[in-house]
Amino acid sequence: MTSTTPHQSTPTAPAPTDDEALAAARSLAPLVSPQDAASHLASGGLLLDVRSAAGRATTGSIEGARITDRADLGPELDPAATLPVSLDTPIVVVCGSERGSGPVAAELIARGYTDVRQVEGGAPGWAAAGLPLTS
Repeated sequence: MTSTTPHQSTPTAPAPTDDEALAAARSLAPLVSPQDAASHLASGGLLLDVRSAAGRATTGSIEGARITDRADLGPELDPAATLPVSLDTPIVVVCGSERGSGPVAAELIARGYTDVRQVEGGAPGWAAAGLPLTS
């Protein structure tokens, strides 16, 4: 006669709330003012715009920003790619808000990028600061 052991499940931690996820992303990738982000871009840094096409159409595009889909960061931001963006490249992520940029910043850090930041106030903050946008 064989005996069976009842299935024991391992308790799982509850998923973090949106606010907890944003706080975690902010601790990994701090916020910078729109002016600091513009200075970063002017000095040759990478400003990564992860807004949707509709978001860019509403607010305008940031000239010089690299546009990418926040759900698919593309091969240039894949450290395993042939010619990736260097892991020590300073990157500033902008979206419509931290709710969009935070998860992308956290993903970049998980991929090994060491200098990732987010634009405080997102693209609306950029516009409110009077920084240039194209239509």
